[in-house]
Amino acid sequence: MQSLPDKRYYSIGEVAKAFEVNTSLIRFWETTFDILKPKKNAKGNRKFTPEDIKNLQLIYHLVKEKGYTLEGAKAHLKVSKNKTLDNLDLVKRLSLVKEELLKIKSQL
Repeated sequence: MQSLPDKRYYSIGEVAKAFEVNTSLIRFWETTFDILKPKKNAKGNRKFTPEDIKNLQLIYHLVKEKGYTLEGAKAHLKVSKNKTLDNLDLVKRLSLVKEELLKIKSQL
């Protein structure tokens, strides 16, 4: 996932670009997963909060990276959402450390 700038709300286009998926997949996940509840403005445009982005990262991780089915991902989220979020944060931090170490190694 590409990083998003720090904002209060993100458009569906920004979110789809960050996750490198189509906007239709984001809309589909919104209807499939109860934890995704983006706000909508008067025109009906979706506005995703940072909390929505965390939930999308979790869904993306389970479905795209771990290979869960949609039903399996929904069941997993019901049972252990907080534990999976903690693990996902840890993996993200470790990936950043690995990148930094590889940069240092290449400079030696």
